[in-house]
Amino acid sequence: MPRVKRGVTAHKKHKKILQLAEGHRGTRKRLFRPAHESVMRSMAYMYRDRRNRKRDMRRLWITRINAGARMYGVSYSNLMHAIHVANIDVDRKILAEMAVNDQAAFGAIVKTALEAVK
Repeated sequence: MPRVKRGVTAHKKHKKILQLAEGHRGTRKRLFRPAHESVMRSMAYMYRDRRNRKRDMRRLWITRINAGARMYGVSYSNLMHAIHVANIDVDRKILAEMAVNDQAAFGAIVKTALEAVK
């Protein structure tokens, strides 16, 4: 078997990790081992937080819809029930956007939904 010198592949591997560690502080961006540990941890956080972002956005939408609904004297849960009964097909993202930027349209949806429940 011929001898294989691994300097080129090791250099490539180290360079790739050190480029990913750009923006980290201190030895985490300069030395391979701390950089590798830091990059692996940051990738784990990235994977986890891509899922958590979806939860956080839904929580934000619900908070905004609730705040908008309270202006019309109704709670979030009662409003969502009324929208379901009235067969209004608008998702939370759009409702939250309307509650913040277009109160007139949001108010029309609230009134229509509440009339359907009565």
